[in-house]
Amino acid sequence: MTALDITEADGIVTVLLNRPAQRNAIDAAMIGEIHELCADLEAEPRIAIITGGTEGVFAAGADIAQLRDRGRADALTGINGTAFERIRRLPMPTIAAIDGYALGGGAELTYACDIRIGTPRTIFGQPEPGLGITAGAGATFRLVRLVGESVAKHLLLAGDKLTADRAFQVGLLHSIVEPSDLPTAATALAQKMQKLSPIALRATKLVTDADPAAHPQVDLLAQAMLFTDDEKHRRMTEFLSRREPPANPER
Repeated sequence: MTALDITEADGIVTVLLNRPAQRNAIDAAMIGEIHELCADLEAEPRIAIITGGTEGVFAAGADIAQLRDRGRADALTGINGTAFERIRRLPMPTIAAIDGYALGGGAELTYACDIRIGTPRTIFGQPEPGLGITAGAGATFRLVRLVGESVAKHLLLAGDKLTADRAFQVGLLHSIVEPSDLPTAATALAQKMQKLSPIALRATKLVTDADPAAHPQVDLLAQAMLFTDDEKHRRMTEFLSRREPPANPER
C-alpha cells in the first residue's frame, strides 16, 4: 500500500494521505512519495488538493519512532521541511482539506499549502517541545505569517491547540464545512481557480510568496510579463464584449 493515494479528475489532482492505521503519521516513505508528487506537478502544473479523508484525522504528526532514531545529520538535511517547501513552491495552487487533527508535521504540511478548508472537528497543534524538539518543518516561520506572532507563539510555546472556530477567526482556515461536504467544497474551490488564467495564477502565487523586500519591483515584472500574454488580451476582449450594449433593433 502506498503512503499517498493519488487520483486526478478534470485536471485537478487529489492526494489522500493513506496510512490510516498510523493516523496518517508522516514517515520517510510518505516523504519520498511527496517528492515524486511534486516532481509530477512541477513538470505538468495542476491544482492539487491534499487531504486525510473524512475519518477525523488529517495527520497526527511525523512518525515518532523514526524521529526518535534520527540524529543531527538527519535534522540538518530537513527531511520533512524540504518536502513541504517543495509543496509551497509548486507552480499552481494547493488546497489542504482538513478533517480532524492536524498535529506537528501534519499541521506543518497544511501550512505549506496555499489555502486550508476545515470541518468543525479540525484541530491544529504543535506538540514538538513536549517531545524535546522544535517544530522544524515550517511552523516557526509560516505560522507566524499566517496568523501573527502572538497566536503562533501560543501554539508553539504553550502547546495549546487551535480549534476550527478559532482557526477560522485568525484566518488559518478559509472556511468550515461538515465532514461529508469537505471533498465537494475543496473540489469546488479548485474548479473556481481552474477557470482563471493559469499563467496569471502562477504569477500571482510567485508574487504573493516573494520576500517583502522584492515588492513592488516583482509585481511590476510579473505584470509586464502578463501584459504581453495572449491570454490577457483574449480574456479582456471577452470581458468587454459582454459589457457592450446590444445594438438598437431596427424599427
